[in-house]
Amino acid sequence: MNLEKVVFGFFILLALTLNFGFFIGEIDNPEHHAVYELYAAIVVNLIATVLKFGERTQIGAILLASSLVADLQLIAAAVLWGVAVYGTEVGLTPMVTASIVSLSGGALLANLVSVTLLIIETTKMHR
Repeated sequence: MNLEKVVFGFFILLALTLNFGFFIGEIDNPEHHAVYELYAAIVVNLIATVLKFGERTQIGAILLASSLVADLQLIAAAVLWGVAVYGTEVGLTPMVTASIVSLSGGALLANLVSVTLLIIETTKMHR
């Protein structure tokens, strides 16, 4: 067992599960989406992105690209949340919450691509 690969896989899976935890729930109900879960998803996604910088294969490049997409969408969701709550007096209306959760859903899709590619790469290693 390679400890580096365990840590790499751990952060990729944790990024996916945290993002899923934030995403799940009624899309326009702010009580179903905790800001701390979004924050944790952003931090873990950024760590997973940094870990992907060492990959030199073609799959590694796609892994990095999918992680950058997830980071960008999660950061956009956090910025939207911050602007809605602190920048304007709009607050978390159902429309704003739906936009935040939709951005998180895009990041979730990018995380699913990462996990799928990781599984494909792992199965190729055993051949």
